[in-house]
Parts: sequence; C-alpha cells; structure tokens
Amino acid sequence: METRQFKAESKRLLEMMIHSIYTHKEIFLRELISNASDAIDKLYFKSLTDDSVGLNKDDFAITLHADKDARTLTISDNGIGMTEEELENNLGTIANSGSFKFKSENKLEEDNQIIGQFGVGFYSAFMVAKKVTVISRAYGSEKAYRWESEGTEGYTITEDTRETAGTTVILELLDDTDDEKYSEFLEQYRLKTLVKKYSDYIRFPINMDMRHSRPLEQSEEDKKAGKAPEYEDYYEKETLNSMTPLWKKNKNEITEEEYKHFYTEKFYDYNEPLKYTHVKNEGMPSYNALLYIPSKAPYDYYSKEYEKGLQLYSNGVLIMDKCADLLPDYFSFVKGLVDSEDLSLNISREMLQHDRQLKSIAKSIEKTINSELKKMLKNEREKYEDFWKAFGVQMKYGIYSGFGANREKLQDLLMFTSSAEGKLVTLEEYVSRMKEEQKYIYYASGESFERIKQLPQTEILLEKGYEILCLTDGIDEFVVKSMNAYKEKEFRNISADDTEVESTEKQEEIKAKEEENSDMLQKLTDALDGKVTKVILSKRLKTHPVCLSTEGDITMEMEKVLNSMPTDEKIHAKRVLEINPEHDIFSKLKAISDSGDSEKLSKYAKILYTQALLIEGVSIENPAEFSNLVCELM
Repeated sequence: METRQFKAESKRLLEMMIHSIYTHKEIFLRELISNASDAIDKLYFKSLTDDSVGLNKDDFAITLHADKDARTLTISDNGIGMTEEELENNLGTIANSGSFKFKSENKLEEDNQIIGQFGVGFYSAFMVAKKVTVISRAYGSEKAYRWESEGTEGYTITEDTRETAGTTVILELLDDTDDEKYSEFLEQYRLKTLVKKYSDYIRFPINMDMRHSRPLEQSEEDKKAGKAPEYEDYYEKETLNSMTPLWKKNKNEITEEEYKHFYTEKFYDYNEPLKYTHVKNEGMPSYNALLYIPSKAPYDYYSKEYEKGLQLYSNGVLIMDKCADLLPDYFSFVKGLVDSEDLSLNISREMLQHDRQLKSIAKSIEKTINSELKKMLKNEREKYEDFWKAFGVQMKYGIYSGFGANREKLQDLLMFTSSAEGKLVTLEEYVSRMKEEQKYIYYASGESFERIKQLPQTEILLEKGYEILCLTDGIDEFVVKSMNAYKEKEFRNISADDTEVESTEKQEEIKAKEEENSDMLQKLTDALDGKVTKVILSKRLKTHPVCLSTEGDITMEMEKVLNSMPTDEKIHAKRVLEINPEHDIFSKLKAISDSGDSEKLSKYAKILYTQALLIEGVSIENPAEFSNLVCELM
C-alpha cells in the first residue's frame, strides 16, 4: 500500500493548522460537522432536480459516535460522498475547497447554505487525533474508498466498502497529557455541549447514540432480601441540535414568550429582557439579528472584567461568541446575535478576513439600537426610565469618552433629575419648558438630589421659576462640558461665577458696593491664605450668608471626582468665596473691618469659608479649629 505525500506547501500548512491557525482545539468538531452539512447540502441540492436520488430533506442526517474503549470519535453523514480522485484532490491538497468548487460550478446564489469554502477545516482534526480515517462513497458510484493519515508524513487511499453514499470520518484521539485531556471529546455531555454551542443551527439533524442506564428486573427473593438492583446500559438516539434558528423564522411565527425564553436560555439571565428587536436586513451585507436590552445590569457590567459583544454566526454556525466590534462601547449593554452569509472569514473561520462588511453591519445595528431606544423613550416612558437607571451611566460615558463626538447620536437619549418634582427629564423636555427670558440650561452637581436642593445657589433660580438639572453621577459634569450646549442653549453651572441671573441694574449695584468695600474683601482673601482666589459680594444669594463658586473649567464637584482617582497628582478648583451683601453677616464684617480688628476679621473669614465648604459637602481639614473658632466668637 503506497503512502502518498502531501505537497510541500500543503505539508507546511498542515503543520501550521495543527499548531497555530485555530485558537481552540474544540473547533475541530464544528469544522467536521460543517463539512458533513456541506456534503448533505450538495446531495440535497441534486435531489431537487434528480428524482433518482430517492431521498428527501427529512432523510438526511449527521451522526456522532464516541467509543471510549477504542478512543475513537466518528462523524458520519449520508451526503454526496467523494470519489478516489476527490479524496486525492480535496484531502491530499490542503486549502482546495470542494465546497467552493461546487458552489462555483452550480452558480449557486448567496443564500445557499454551503458553509465550507476554504478546504482547511478538515485538518483541524489533527489537533486532537493521532490518526484520521475517512471512508467515503460518492453518490452514483459502486465503490467506496478509505483515506488514512497520521499527519504530516503522508496518507494512503485504498478501496473499501460502504453501504450508501456519504462519508465517515474516524478520529483516533491523541493520548492525554498533563496539559491536554483529549478524552473529554469522548464524553457524551461534552460533545452535546459543543454541538449546542457551535452547530445548533445546522439545518440537518445531528444525532448521537446517548448511553443511559436502567435497572434489571429482580427476583422476588432478591427484592425481599433488599438486594440492590443491577443496571444495564442501553442507547437511545438523540438529536442534539435545534436546526431552525429562531432569527430565521418569520416574525409573525414567533411569540413574545419564545423571544424571551430564547434570551434567558441563550444568555443565562434569570430576568426577562426589558426590550428586544428582531432585525432582518436585506441590504449589503445582508444579516439577521436578535438584539436584547437586559432589564438589569450584570453584576460586573461596570468593571474591567465585563466583555461586550454580540454572538456572530455565519450561515447558522457560531464564529465568535462575543464580537466586540459589532457594538460601540456606549451600547455595550446590548446582548444578542448576528447571522450573516456575506462575511469574508479568514482561513480558520475564527476571525474576519476583511472588516468592511463587519463595519457595515455594526453601523446598521447601532442605528437600530438608537431607534429602538428612542421609541421606548417616546412610547414606554416607565420602561425607559428603568433602562436609564441601569445603563444610563454608560451612555454618558459614550459622550464624554468621545469628547462630544457622539453627542448628536446620544443627546436626545440622556436623562437627568430635574429640580421640578425630582423626576427624570430629557434635555428636550427641559428646553421646551424654559422661561422666555432664561438664557442657559442651569445645572448643579452634588452627591444627591436632596443635597443639591439645599445649595444656597439654587435659591434665586428656583424663585424665578427656573428648572435646575441635578447631576448626581461623577461623570455628569464632564458630559455637559463635553456637549457645551443643547439646541443652542449653553449649559451653565449654578456655582459658576457668571450665571447672569440678576438684572443688569442689580449687578451694577453690587459691583459698586464691591468696589466700595474692596479693602475689606482683600483682607478676607489674604486671611484665607491661598484657599480662595478672591472674596467677592454675591449676585445670587438671597437668604444664605455665603457660598463657594469657582473660576475656570474645574468645578468643586469635578475636583472631588478627579481626586478620587488613583493618581499622585491632585487637582484644585479655583475657589471663590461669595458673601451675601444683603445679609447681616456683611454688616458685621464691615463693622469689624472699620474697627481695624484684623485678627477678628481673619477668624470670621475662616469660619465663613469652612461653612461654605460644609454646604458644598467638602470635608474640612481641621474640624477642631473650626469648633474652637465658633465657640470663641459665641
């Protein structure tokens, strides 16, 4: 029996196949099942125009059989089979694809379900097998042939027997090592799991004889004696795959319960999805998709461990479990899958050969998600608010991380708590309710809605009937600064030094009083020894004595957020102490200043500054000093 040699380039490619092309050894089963499916597809295609085939679609099947004693795994099909010449051409020359040739010769349309195109998947068998045997009989031939190989050293082809057309692939598995347990591919549960994972939607049944045990019948004497029954093994054929993908069915054939059950089962979520959509895109590239929005954020969603991505299928065969490129980061909460026949896959089918099609699909999916969220916001407000509480922070990061580049896509989906009734509002709702004379979208940052409403700066705005957006997430202020404006209305922090709330006349009046008391204000500034850039008279305070505002881009709340990060560099906002010129405290300060008691004025400055810090929710450095000063002046 002559041993035939692989061509030199094929031998090198086979070595690569075994050692580097495939990331996971378990992929071999997906590849061999896909090849079997291709072979059946070819004969099924022939049966549509040739009655002599004598088979209909229900007669075709793929069979798995594991023999632990012999350490063999067998994958068999009743497809079109191969002649001796085809065994030589298809298996003797690596990367010569019989499926691709068949597709070309028969001028099949793109929607035909031939899966394999590269002719390399078969050789993934050598990642787990020390010997591979292929017994094949071509449709219409009386002869069968056996192809055998132990890897790179070559192969033999001899005559054999097989009752019907089709192909049987027998893998003699490698011996177990400390690092690799090849015996796992003989375990029925493991095989069943791999079929469900990668090949669940192959459109022909994948059957396996599943071993079960049953007790043997006992004699009455043994029963009375309480003797434990003996058991015998028996086998039952079980179909491992579901065959018909839910996403390829017509939408009107699928119930809401089926959609939800598919989600909880497929994505291991105990909770039903908040929303789902079924997409059938007929453009280029064409694809089907099932997209789900979870009702709750996964426990690790806001951690580095969380992996985003949709499952990616090609013709119903799983290619990637989490294809991150299909989702932008700000929509990373979406779960689901995409199935396309138009993807150009690389040699191992584990990665994409070109990303143009993938980018096109990703762009389409992004538009779909955006559209569905807007529909939910408009038509199912309560449901959208639940969604926002779970995933709103991620959407905000979408705007901030792109330095406002994604603003147009996301700004109408944003929600913030409003000072009006403490309810969530969109920016569009806020702007539509703005007073005629109101120039800005006012916002305030703080730990909570309740804390923000107690800020002295809110008093004059609320008195005028202006709404304030209450920003309580650390990211919020960075987001609005990235956006700068919404519908030509600028965002303005109520603690900024230029809120322009008071009339021009009132501002001029306070400015004059400030100039009149400039010496006192400078003494107060000097007493605080660099803690503030200046002390001014406030144009916004009504009943409160003091507050803090900031100059420049960094606010008090941003300072807190930035300094909570694990870096050595600390950020400091340019603080301004504002004193209410209408409050009794101003008169008191003026009297002390006029008396020339600089030490007492300095103590008042420190007390007022510390009070302002406490109002802002900022920790004070020396509580004991503050307490002593208050007691001393009391």
